[in-house]
This record gives sequence, structure tokens and C-alpha cells, in this order.
Amino acid sequence: MTNLAKKLTLRYLGQQPYLETWQAMSDFTNLRDENTLDEIWVVEHPAVFTQGIAGKAEHLLQQTQIPVVKSDRGGQITYHGPGQLIVYLLINIRRKDFNVRSLVTIIEQGIIDLLKSYNISAFAKADAPGVYVNDKKIASLGLKIRRGCSFHGLALNVDMDLSPFLQINPCGYAGLAMTQCKDEGINLSAIALAPLLIEKMNQQLQYSQIESVFHE
Repeated sequence: MTNLAKKLTLRYLGQQPYLETWQAMSDFTNLRDENTLDEIWVVEHPAVFTQGIAGKAEHLLQQTQIPVVKSDRGGQITYHGPGQLIVYLLINIRRKDFNVRSLVTIIEQGIIDLLKSYNISAFAKADAPGVYVNDKKIASLGLKIRRGCSFHGLALNVDMDLSPFLQINPCGYAGLAMTQCKDEGINLSAIALAPLLIEKMNQQLQYSQIESVFHE
């Protein structure tokens, strides 16, 4: 592994609009070169439904005041809102010698390991990316690969209003029940869980030099 592949910039962005963050991720990916360090962005979004590139309109069950954004990530429709931990992985997967499947597995296993540390048994499904607790979904995944680099990432439900999920077929699955860390007994905020989750994922991402940057 090259020295560059061991270095990471970890950005804590606070609450940011979805569209602006998506555009920033896309711009970062378009402009990066072989010497650009990988980045992970930690963020929360105001209430928004996002629909993946193959998303079907019928999975939005009713029109609401919550905006719907058609995104270029994989997957179907999902909901983002305050109290949900969003982690975007802007990784040169060629340099890391990953493929899409291995990166998905690293993300899912990191979430599973985090929950296990709180005695919560969670699992992934080969045919439905994400992480589940007792058949309820606690985390969603959606990635985009461009020029050998990933962007988008994961959404872990921490302490949020889950009711908007009832207005959609989450990730395209009718009747899929959702859960969150708070309901499973973890009484930590999204921002408090963020470094713990990244530490778990980093057991396989293997960054040895991490610079954390906190944005106002």
C-alpha cells in the first residue's frame, strides 16, 4: 500500500443542505488526481428524500412538504433528516485495491461492529445492502464510483423522527420497518457516534494518518 493510501482527511461538516453537499462531493471527485488524499465527510442533512439513479417514482407513497432529490448514487429512495449520522466516503478505491463490493462490505461490517460493541446483534443482507436489527433497517448505503473513486456513503439512524420513512417504500421495499440506535438502547448523539463508527470501519480501511478538520 502506498503512503498516500494510508492518509485520510476526516471532515466534520455539521448540518448541511443535501444538494450543496452532493455537488461538493461530485466536484471533489471530478477534480481529484492521483495525489489527492482520500476524505471522509461526517454530516447531517435537513429533512429530504433522495432517490437513487435507478429509483422508481412509485416508491414515494405520498407527496409531502419534504423535498425529493434525484441523486446519482446507487439504490432506491430513502430519507435523511436531523439525528441521522451521514458518512460520505471519498476514496480512491483503485489505490486502496478495493472494488465496490469490498467497500460495501467494509461499511456494513463497520456498522455491525459498532452495534456489537453495544450488545446489539445486527446483520447485512447480500441482496439488500444496508444493516438490519431484528429485520428492521438501521442503516442504508448508496455509493457512486467515478474514475476509480467513490462518493456518497452511509446513513445510520441514531436519534431521529422515523415517521417520514412511512411515506416511502424504504430502499424500494414495501413495508420495510426502520429502527434507530436510540430505540435499540444507545443513548448517544449522531456526532458522538461518528468517530466510533469511523474507528470500526478503519480497522479495514487501514488509514494510519488521519487529520480531523472541524467546519463551522
